[in-house]
Amino acid sequence: MREIKHWINGRAISGTGGTRLPVWDPATGEQQAYLVAATAAETDDAVATALTAYPEWRAAPLSRRAEVMFRFRELVDAHRKEIAGLVSSEHGKTVADAEGEVARGLENIEFATGAPHLLKGGYSEQASRGVDVYSIRQPLGVVAGITPFNFPAMVPMWMFANALVCGNTFVLKPSEKDPSVSLLLADLLRQAGLPDGVFNVVQGDRVAVETLLAHPDVQALSFVGSTPVARHIYETGTRGGKRVQALGGAKNHMVVLPDADIGAAADAAVSAGYGSAGERCMAISVVVAVGDSADPLVAAIAERVGRIAVGPASDPAAEMGPLISREHRDRVASYLDTAGELVVDGREAPVSRGPGFFLGASLVDRVPTDSPLYVDEVFGPVLSVVRVDTYAEALRLVNDNPYGNGTAIFTRDGGAARQFQYDVVCGMVGVNVPVPVPVAYYSFGGWKSSLFGDLHMYGPDGIQFYTRGKVVTARWPDPATSEVDLGFPKVR
Repeated sequence: MREIKHWINGRAISGTGGTRLPVWDPATGEQQAYLVAATAAETDDAVATALTAYPEWRAAPLSRRAEVMFRFRELVDAHRKEIAGLVSSEHGKTVADAEGEVARGLENIEFATGAPHLLKGGYSEQASRGVDVYSIRQPLGVVAGITPFNFPAMVPMWMFANALVCGNTFVLKPSEKDPSVSLLLADLLRQAGLPDGVFNVVQGDRVAVETLLAHPDVQALSFVGSTPVARHIYETGTRGGKRVQALGGAKNHMVVLPDADIGAAADAAVSAGYGSAGERCMAISVVVAVGDSADPLVAAIAERVGRIAVGPASDPAAEMGPLISREHRDRVASYLDTAGELVVDGREAPVSRGPGFFLGASLVDRVPTDSPLYVDEVFGPVLSVVRVDTYAEALRLVNDNPYGNGTAIFTRDGGAARQFQYDVVCGMVGVNVPVPVPVAYYSFGGWKSSLFGDLHMYGPDGIQFYTRGKVVTARWPDPATSEVDLGFPKVR
């Protein structure tokens, strides 16, 4: 059976540990590969390799680092179908979903190619007599990324593209559920001219994570996953003096006002609720139907849900694939009997073929806000509808939720939309846009329990996260007029 290896110092190497983890084909339910989880010693070796490579990579000219990213961008584009195929085979999402993931990753690589401009500092001439002050940004050193199963290509590219182009070296710990794409990306970086040791991959489980968290040579760590783990990563890493950005879970609400285009809102709810089988931290999991919008909206969503074709990625007609594992599928399905009125039962959905981890799209109306279905992050193809009478109730529902990742409002009223984006306590807001993931030259991140740390991911915040500022005050006086001055430089 195929072994998925580590990538250290520019080559794939077999694991030496005693823990073998299966990699499943979610469409068939059969094991397709395995990995040997990295030991603490192997993880230490990856960090040591990155540390050795750091001085030379940091000293590389900005134009050289950008050139590597340009070449990497072209290679990813040329291999996008191969990358998407790997994602589909191990995650289960449809090929169209997987290709969309690769496209969003490419956008971040394109942003990173602008590093020569993005890393420019500031300069103030003659801040005092004969004194100039300027600011620069410098890389941190060895940084690490721990990435989730739901976007095995895109999320790593959110992290390492900016980290590398800023002059850091990188250790990636991808999800053990769909790890193969990390090795393909590593090889494409090698082909793009990235020096050996600058980018490394350790496959594994909690042992690798805890080793990276405790390692004194890891200066910063990026994480995307569930809120309990994000909180642990943040608290443990910062306690050890590391810079940490840890993105957690979500419970994204889509508010539909009575004046909204019901057809457009229903299309958006279905796309945002069931895309990638709901395994997205930006998926809409709750539709908040305000006033008279509720009955026609629920009917329109139900009609559309019944037409969703469920099947493996190998079926060109499939619009929604399986979930990542049997355990996760069963967990999601268990919520369907807990609360509300079950309008569409995904357990009864026909599947084109395959005995894998499939669950059809489900719709539950009149969901109580104290039920597990509403409170928990379900992370699957289950859309809940909560009915409220007023805009104020809808806003309060969103703001009272402990998560604050993304939200959306559907309305024709510009004033209501503007008031919503002003009042809502959430990191990313869509106005008639159900999944408001920012473009690459903004930054991605939520508020409240959806983010631990003060800097969001990729975009300008990504550049800031992977660098630190330094301010230099310089005097080059005329030797003929130099004199002893024991005070601070005078600005007045």
